[in-house]
Amino acid sequence: MALSKVWVYAEAVAGVPTSATLELLTKARELGSTVEAFVSGPGGPDLAAALGEFGASTLYQLELGDTLAGAPVAAALAAAVAEHRPDLVLFAQSYEGRDVCAHLSVRLDANVVTNATDLTLDGDTVVVGTAIFGGNTLIDTALTGAGTKLAMARPKSFTAEPVGGAAAAVVTVAAVDTGRAGDTRVTERHVEAQEGPKLEDATIVVSGGRGLGSAEGYAMVEDLAKLLKGASGASRAIVDAGWVPYSKQVGQTGKVVKPKLYIACGISGATQHMVGMKSSDNIIAINKDGEAPIFSVADLGIVGDVHKVLPKLIEAIRARG
Repeated sequence: MALSKVWVYAEAVAGVPTSATLELLTKARELGSTVEAFVSGPGGPDLAAALGEFGASTLYQLELGDTLAGAPVAAALAAAVAEHRPDLVLFAQSYEGRDVCAHLSVRLDANVVTNATDLTLDGDTVVVGTAIFGGNTLIDTALTGAGTKLAMARPKSFTAEPVGGAAAAVVTVAAVDTGRAGDTRVTERHVEAQEGPKLEDATIVVSGGRGLGSAEGYAMVEDLAKLLKGASGASRAIVDAGWVPYSKQVGQTGKVVKPKLYIACGISGATQHMVGMKSSDNIIAINKDGEAPIFSVADLGIVGDVHKVLPKLIEAIRARG
């Protein structure tokens, strides 16, 4: 049994939907007979076409301007929910998604289940699967009661699959006066310089941990990632140590990745880290401690010093051209 209508709060960068948005649209198709999206900021025909490709029949668009999203977007979204009455609204576990969803839950007086890794139906009841205690325990939460349900999902929990739909019909949504809450403005945006694919979208990820010994040792991780045309990541330990920026952190409090190949270099495998990468298709672990927890999720384990293994691996790949 499917829900009548499922909405996805869509996020886009330069008119291109985020991978998390496409993942949610794919899951929404499994849950609802009708899938629609809500976006704040510029939309346009390209975004409508991209969202339609993944199953959205309608795109509700709010022109936000330079206003900070949270309160004003939630107010407009709450008004749209009251008018169109979707059964469920899905958000990505992102900075913007958390901000808007928190405000919306207050306006709708509705509970919200966060950190979802699965969404299913039991009849017409939405059941949200989440991982707790650092991913060691999985629980299911049934969303009961009347009204629109809210849930937030971790990126990479679902696989984005296009359905070949037509471009979504665009419906303009009016802004709602939120008083002083809508006075906050975004005055400047900073885009971090980046080479190669984004960490969360890369098909190959090479990550380094404390076993590298120093910030200088991380250069080997970056060299290997570049050779493989992948992205470089890191454990929380070396981010906290200041060796690499937070944008490279993989784990429960960092980014969730699901590449075809994940290479963990000098990472012991704390639960917090493994939550963010254990769904990778293939995992190679390099660690001198043969009892390191990372080997429990690895498809191939190399017990050895990364300072000896990585240079040899880089040399061999370069020799193959």
